[in-house]
Amino acid sequence: MNTKQMAKLALSVLLLGSMQAANAQQTTEREAYGRPSYWRPHDKTGINVFETSKAADTIPYTGLKIRFGAGFTQQFQNLKHETKSGQALYEMGAGFNLAMANLYTDVQLADGIRLDLTTYLSTRHHNETWVKGGYIQFDKLPFKSALFDKIMQYTTIKIGHMEVNYGDQHFRRTDAGNGIYNAFGENYIVDAFSTEIGGEIYVQKNGLFGMVALTNGTINSSIAKQAKDGTGDSTKNPAIYFKAGVDKSFGKARVRLSGSAYVNQKSPRSVLYAGDRGGSWYYGVMDPKGADLKANFTSGRFTPDFTRNVRAVMLNGFFKYAGFEAFGTYETAKGNKAVAADATKGIVADLNKRTMNQTAIEGIYRFGAKENVFAGVRYNAVNAELPGYTNKVNIDRTSFAAGWFLTNNVLLKGEYVVQNYKNFKAADIRNGGKFNGYVVEAVVGF
Repeated sequence: MNTKQMAKLALSVLLLGSMQAANAQQTTEREAYGRPSYWRPHDKTGINVFETSKAADTIPYTGLKIRFGAGFTQQFQNLKHETKSGQALYEMGAGFNLAMANLYTDVQLADGIRLDLTTYLSTRHHNETWVKGGYIQFDKLPFKSALFDKIMQYTTIKIGHMEVNYGDQHFRRTDAGNGIYNAFGENYIVDAFSTEIGGEIYVQKNGLFGMVALTNGTINSSIAKQAKDGTGDSTKNPAIYFKAGVDKSFGKARVRLSGSAYVNQKSPRSVLYAGDRGGSWYYGVMDPKGADLKANFTSGRFTPDFTRNVRAVMLNGFFKYAGFEAFGTYETAKGNKAVAADATKGIVADLNKRTMNQTAIEGIYRFGAKENVFAGVRYNAVNAELPGYTNKVNIDRTSFAAGWFLTNNVLLKGEYVVQNYKNFKAADIRNGGKFNGYVVEAVVGF
């Protein structure tokens, strides 16, 4: 072998070694960049993940890391609606709705300590950029203490302005641009979702879990001096909520049962049932003619208006065996707006506590070894007392959905929906109301 051939051989070996080293480094970097510790992915692998686990982390901490992700949903809608109230409804046709998009900033601050920041880049309700919220999650504490290390083997602490962990349904809902976790086109009729300032302590061991949390009780905060009501009490109390349950796997089967309670005795503006800044995915349904779809962002949903005080309980059951999964919800709540009647402004007295009940059941089958194709059906029903009403109003919805994950990050799904309104007053636009039709959504999450 001459000198020239030896040089070529040496160069080839060097290049091959460099490529192998680079590939190994890229694999490590991809894994490290791919997620922080104790985290729920924003893609298909995040489906059926509820609270983050305490399983041993596979990625060693090597320093501060920042990961950027996004959720994007574009929808085509073809719905029609009707009413017996005699009022003119929004004139709808088939077409595309404004895409919604989220920006995720996930930062590994220290070993077992991470920051989550979610920004709504564009939504139905807020076309401009808004911060959803952010929190710091502690799965380890930076103290040299065997006692703290032992405690944190089972404990997670979250502090910040964050999504309230009331019930399990909020883990399966569409959150503005993030439609990956939801097999259907829209959330529940009564959508329990809010972001509040506070902290949660969550403990889990051997499939059993429990949580206690305290927040400021509203989506916004204020440094204004607290006013007093007629009894001399503050008009603003914190909210407290709890959760407990069991989550066990047996071979191909998984069972999860949970119960949650949320209590806010006095709030300047509780938004447990009106905290979504994204908006409904059923644009314009049951809205009046000429309505502003940005301002009327809750089309197809129902809020019981428990803005002054609320006591709510949600029970959830989840079962999965191979490709089949079922999820159920029973929710009951009591509260009011605590306002006196004002005929000059058309305000009906709302001084007595009212009730709201919601049930939902859904079944989904995910086909194939990778479960990339799915079909499902959901039934959702609500009955509630309204100010000035003698009888409860009733709303029910039936949805049929199907979808296909082209990759873990790309989802195409469609839904056919029928929703009915009963027992509303004659002059209410929802009197004898009904809407039906289909929506198709393209979703990206990473």
